[in-house]
Amino acid sequence: MSAILLLSSVAACGSGDDDAPKNVSAKTAALGTLTPGVIKVAVEPYAPYTTVQGGRIVGLDGDILAYAAEKLGLKVEPQTTDFAGMLAGVQSHRVDITIGGVAWTADRQKQGLFTDPPYYSPPAMAVRSGKTYKTVDDLKGLDLGTVEGYVWVKSIQSVPGAKLHAYPDATGVFDDLGAGRIDVGFLDPLIIIAAQKQRPDLKITTEYLTPPTALEVKAKPAYQYFQPYQTGFYLPKKATRLEKAISAQIDAMYKNGEMAKLVKKYGGDPEQFLKPSADVATTRRGVDRPGTWTPPSIGQ
Repeated sequence: MSAILLLSSVAACGSGDDDAPKNVSAKTAALGTLTPGVIKVAVEPYAPYTTVQGGRIVGLDGDILAYAAEKLGLKVEPQTTDFAGMLAGVQSHRVDITIGGVAWTADRQKQGLFTDPPYYSPPAMAVRSGKTYKTVDDLKGLDLGTVEGYVWVKSIQSVPGAKLHAYPDATGVFDDLGAGRIDVGFLDPLIIIAAQKQRPDLKITTEYLTPPTALEVKAKPAYQYFQPYQTGFYLPKKATRLEKAISAQIDAMYKNGEMAKLVKKYGGDPEQFLKPSADVATTRRGVDRPGTWTPPSIGQ
């Protein structure tokens, strides 16, 4: 989901310990989840990243966590809320973790723990078939759409001559793009890819913006939101053992090919999603990672 989507609500209440698995191993119990053997997960409906169906989380983030949880002997217990509730549930330790395209930020890491990035979210654009836009300069003077509150609002407002069209949800972006009322829609990439398949009548394609240079960002700081951002699973500050265990599973998934397999399953390009930009390491080194930390990447 967009890096700074501003919503307000309260996280769903957690369930009791009656659903705790029997015969939990000492190793699993030592992970320190609220209920031994259970990992309580706050999510919002955000297909194809997270959706709760039949009591389980499906989608890219859901599949990644399910893989890690199985390896760690944990039963996944979802709790549905909204984005603000997801963060609040973690920061108040009412849940063990939240997932779903949560962007790493310096402020958020002060109030919680982030795993290693399960993937990196590239700057994706929905465009009408036959149209090509590659750089920020290509966007000058165009009609650009996104969802109200998403980080791209600030970026669009900084593009010379561009007109911002902000919508309550992604459906409005796609409707106006298909009707020719806007030229480009900025949304999370898997949302665009899914819309291509589900609404072929729109005749849209997915393009990835060439990130602005450091000099361009220095001149226009809001352009930073046109750069890829690193996602993470977000946990309470005290959940150090659980964070390390899940990060280890994420790193292993890069190495054994499982992460690339899951990204492809949902229509993503591993070359776009699983290779960090140069600033990922420098952003976190000395903040919530050691100075020698290397972010996970395919092809290493």
